[in-house]
Amino acid sequence: KIAWAPCNGMSANGLVSRVAVGDCRNANENVISICMGSTSADIEGKNDEMLKKYPIVALNGCANGCVNKILKNKGIDVAGTIAVNEVLEDYEVSAKDPFRLDAEAEECVKIIVGELNKTIETF
Repeated sequence: KIAWAPCNGMSANGLVSRVAVGDCRNANENVISICMGSTSADIEGKNDEMLKKYPIVALNGCANGCVNKILKNKGIDVAGTIAVNEVLEDYEVSAKDPFRLDAEAEECVKIIVGELNKTIETF
């Protein structure tokens, strides 16, 4: 299995990353997703065993790289990183609302799901 760690931030690309992870997970039994809110709030280390069980790919919505930073603070080395904002720079679509997906944002989700599927093939 592979674990996706999507952005939980308040950016439009954060929403794109969460929806893309959900779509990919629903279509692939070898994928799990990690809640970054739970991960960052887990000061007792209850999630540590699960976080070390599978390779984790971080999906950052913006250039701040928060997913990688949170995982690094937990002592977790990621197996890969997908910068959603950078992937989408190569396309003529963009997400604009951090709370709702319009037709253009749904296209962004499809693009990111494609990136996730390519990444799965490398594991």
